[in-house]
Amino acid sequence: MNTKKIALIGLMTAVTCVLGPISFPLPISPVPISLGALGILLATCLLGMKWGTVSCLIYLLLGLVGLPVFTGFSGGVGKMLGPTGGYLLGYIFLSLIAGFFISKWPAKWPLHLAGMVLGTAVLYLFGTLWLGYLVKRPFVEALWIGVIPYIPADLVKIAIALSLGGLIRKRLVKAGLTV
Repeated sequence: MNTKKIALIGLMTAVTCVLGPISFPLPISPVPISLGALGILLATCLLGMKWGTVSCLIYLLLGLVGLPVFTGFSGGVGKMLGPTGGYLLGYIFLSLIAGFFISKWPAKWPLHLAGMVLGTAVLYLFGTLWLGYLVKRPFVEALWIGVIPYIPADLVKIAIALSLGGLIRKRLVKAGLTV
């Protein structure tokens, strides 16, 4: 690991820490729309699977120890065990899956899109299972509470990550700053 990698990982972790607390509550769910997934997707676009996942894990550890980097400027173990905990855990799989597609096929944005959509689906699975368990609702009801209303916003996040992430990655490559 070199200084360049450490700096880029730290920078993308910081971006996720800035975006993560920005959230928009929905009256039908205890889970707000969060920009945290956008931070994870951007980090993964720029850093690839391995280092994007490291950035994600650092973000989650910062929140776990109590820094206010989760939705609503919160943090701590209670947040991980609350309604959003499954989604936070799902971030790891989002970065692994999307990062795999990005790292394996660096110039194929349709495959990047497929990886981001698949990673988001796995994130939804973890979030839905945990949310359903906490609110004592069957899986299908938990889907309607914790997934269906979020799909349009997550598609926008994916589009932003694809376009912005691709553009920034090209500039980093041109500047010799890729990991």
